[in-house]
Amino acid sequence: MRHALPAATFTLLAAAANAQEQASGSVAPDPDKLASVAPLAPEDAMAAIELPPGYHLELVACEPMIREPAALAWDGNGRMYVAELRTYMQDIDGTGELEPTSRVSLLDDTDGDGRMDRHTVFVDGLVLPRMILTLQDSIVVRETGTLDLFEYRDTDGDGVADEKKLVFAGGPRGGNLEHQPSGLDWNVDNLLYVTYTDRRYRYRDGKISALPLPAGDGQWGMTHDDWGQCFYSRAGGEVVAANFQQNMQYGRLDLPGQLAAGFDECWPIDAIPDVQGGPARIRADNTLNHFTGCCGQVVYRGDRLPPELYGNLFVPEPVGRLVRRATVGDDRGKRVLTNAHPGAEFLRTKDANFRPVNMYTAPDGTLYIVDMYRGIIQEGNWVQKGSYLRGVVQQYGLDRNIGRGRIYRLVHDGYTRGPRPRMLDESAAELVAHLGHPNGWWRDTAQKLIVLRGDRSVVPALRSMMNADARPFARLHAMWTLHGLELLTGDDVIARLADEDPRMRAAAIRAGEQFLAEPVRGDVVAAVFARASDDDVGVVLQVLRTALYTKVAGHEAVVEAIVAAHPGNDAVALTAKTYFDRLEAERAEAERRAAIAKANAELAAAVERGARIYQSLCFSCHGTKGEGMPVPGVESMRLAPTLVGSPRVLGAPARVGRIVLQGLMGSVDGKTYPGVMAPMAANDDAWIADVLTFVRNSWGNTAPLVTAAQIAAVRAEASGRSGPWTLEELRAFDPPLLARREWKLTASHGAGDLHHAVDGDAGTRWTTGTPQQPGMWLCLELPEAAEVTAIELDTEQSGGDFPEHYEVYASADGVAWGAPIATGEGKKKDPLLRVPATTTRFLKVVQTGKKDGLWWSIHELRLYGEGNPAPK
Repeated sequence: MRHALPAATFTLLAAAANAQEQASGSVAPDPDKLASVAPLAPEDAMAAIELPPGYHLELVACEPMIREPAALAWDGNGRMYVAELRTYMQDIDGTGELEPTSRVSLLDDTDGDGRMDRHTVFVDGLVLPRMILTLQDSIVVRETGTLDLFEYRDTDGDGVADEKKLVFAGGPRGGNLEHQPSGLDWNVDNLLYVTYTDRRYRYRDGKISALPLPAGDGQWGMTHDDWGQCFYSRAGGEVVAANFQQNMQYGRLDLPGQLAAGFDECWPIDAIPDVQGGPARIRADNTLNHFTGCCGQVVYRGDRLPPELYGNLFVPEPVGRLVRRATVGDDRGKRVLTNAHPGAEFLRTKDANFRPVNMYTAPDGTLYIVDMYRGIIQEGNWVQKGSYLRGVVQQYGLDRNIGRGRIYRLVHDGYTRGPRPRMLDESAAELVAHLGHPNGWWRDTAQKLIVLRGDRSVVPALRSMMNADARPFARLHAMWTLHGLELLTGDDVIARLADEDPRMRAAAIRAGEQFLAEPVRGDVVAAVFARASDDDVGVVLQVLRTALYTKVAGHEAVVEAIVAAHPGNDAVALTAKTYFDRLEAERAEAERRAAIAKANAELAAAVERGARIYQSLCFSCHGTKGEGMPVPGVESMRLAPTLVGSPRVLGAPARVGRIVLQGLMGSVDGKTYPGVMAPMAANDDAWIADVLTFVRNSWGNTAPLVTAAQIAAVRAEASGRSGPWTLEELRAFDPPLLARREWKLTASHGAGDLHHAVDGDAGTRWTTGTPQQPGMWLCLELPEAAEVTAIELDTEQSGGDFPEHYEVYASADGVAWGAPIATGEGKKKDPLLRVPATTTRFLKVVQTGKKDGLWWSIHELRLYGEGNPAPK
């Protein structure tokens, strides 16, 4: 029996548990809680799941046939490949997680009863495989920790791969395993889409090539709808769905109101508060109040469930032990997601071990659910010693429930399973017929196989289907199959721009973008631009995106006309604005990097490398502008602290290096955040140095290069450390200050209070006593010349009485000052006035701005210099 404690009571228990844990390293399990999370047999687990009337689950596979399943894919004959993450969190610390003992299994149902009965280990010795793409007689797999893609083939028919070939050399991929790409989704445009990275891929002639994108998104799992629109989610950002308004080739785009009011709130029925976000994410009854583990989403496109489910987005929430069903509506060209079961969920259970991590439209027309069926779902970085989550896991003994896994089929009483495909045994001509199949899996797979075979004998049949078939999906897939065979013509595009279905017209615009590049087909351009006045706003939006994307001659006038013709339409206005904002940001960033390169080529190269790392990993918590990603539904709360002007970021490599290597937990500047900074020690020293150099030289930050040698030294010094740091612990690694003994201070105003600026008491201060005016100054005389690199003016206690603008002068004798050695404006986030390394006895800070009503104050004045560097 479960005991549902009030949130306040549990908060106290958790705090006590964490205090005990920090002292002893463990929390004693609660016998009642242990009993409440005992694993159930598959039949009992299915019976415990709540579903709408008429729906139920069927077991497809379970342990011992499979263990720790996380992803799957079917080949053209309906055989199922399953990625088993057999080393994932086998204890609370994730010991041995990256050992190469995971695998991809091949499962088959030989008697047609819907239950897998044949099993072989197709590929063994893998490191947590996270992507599977089936081709004709082979599969492509990507493992954790790399961007390489390998193709595996079974040449003798025994169900075990005996041929391995590198088809894409991407090199190592750093970051926690939860924050690495997944997907490899073959979309209608014949390109492969993944999460996180700013690239998509193309498989051709036995090789995979990468194609750049403006950005990436998502985390674990991705999906696309009938027309090729991708849907992403970010568990790390607690974002249940994002960037589903336009495909990523056109850039990121989220629109206000794209999630219906309250959509982020979830409605589980289990009362185990094993939530990374802690008490803030728990209701009074201990249930999860907000999506946090959202992943493995799918747009259902099958034909063996009630039609109201078709086109709906399903999102598993393994932390809440539920599955959300969302309808996808249209509001003048804006897709809007709404919970199909207000105040409830499509699927939910009290079974503590139900952990749905992926869903798929199946060949048989139903929905499949991949359930890792385990106690602890979060990776070890989020259950480290001292964390809230660790205490909960240990109290319930969730870390003990491992080594299982189930794959379920969602069925309805009024429908039967569809037939098994035999596409690998069919000719290209037979495959063409499947392009109009009511099940999207059949359409996608038939298109993929025709393109892979490159059989041009079916071109007449494809063209006939594209132009004359009554089914829009058949016309769509015929067009994109011709595109994949590189036989789509400009005339084909022009013909389809007149299609009766507006979705088809929009798809034709996108497929025709190749004719808007050199050599340009003027008649295609004219036909595309003519659709700018289409009656359907979805078509107009595609004209807008294509015009901006291709920049074909005359696009400016078309863009301007479209925006003017649709006043008050967010989708139109923000599609254009977001694009131009991105261009401006890219231009400014290019100029900034050019300036860095001109001054320091080594620094510029490190910033460039670090940017790629940041944009593929760190942005999900820290945001694209370094300010911290907003927490959905929580006013003013961020997932992670700001990196802009952060003293941690700008601090010494000895401190910030430890944060990145071992992680950081606890409050930062008096604020708490949903999780901990995950350790990145699995990455090499150059990787860490580059990403640190990037964040230290972005968004207004300026700091010296961090080198691999510096990180190597920090790594060696901290080699005995286990678990994340707290800021209090890191204070020992702050650089010492230049001693303040025998400093002499003079000032234009408030001379009687100058001693308060150096008395070691942050509660006292020197102040001008009058609002800031140009010409105010403060002068510091050292007992002997010293090298100075920065002056810190601490005004935190008075709310930020920084000099509005300033100039810094240096002098050997206090008489001859020369030109200023630095100028700038005061910033509360960065109280350091940085100067070129200067050996001097006298320093003067002159206030050059005007700030009505605000005095200039200093609570503590500090200097940094040679051997005692400022936080960098």
